[in-house]
Amino acid sequence: MQPIEKVLDIREDVAEMQHEVWSRWMDYLFKVSLPNQDGTYTIPQDKVQRWQRQMETSYQKLTEPEKESDREVADIVLSAISL
Repeated sequence: MQPIEKVLDIREDVAEMQHEVWSRWMDYLFKVSLPNQDGTYTIPQDKVQRWQRQMETSYQKLTEPEKESDREVADIVLSAISL
């Protein structure tokens, strides 16, 4: 296999893994949110506050459990590139 073909294969593997990560996140988001009669969802206030705090916090300042969650996602990506 040529080097460029290997890079393209790795790119596809990482893209597939990223889609799986996103799909799991969306599944979780819908499970913790409240469905409305019009087909929309409402995110509970505690989740909004937590996620906004996490979003505005650098990785280095996250709690260890929050970092571990990000490490689990990193492991998924690393498995795609066989490290």
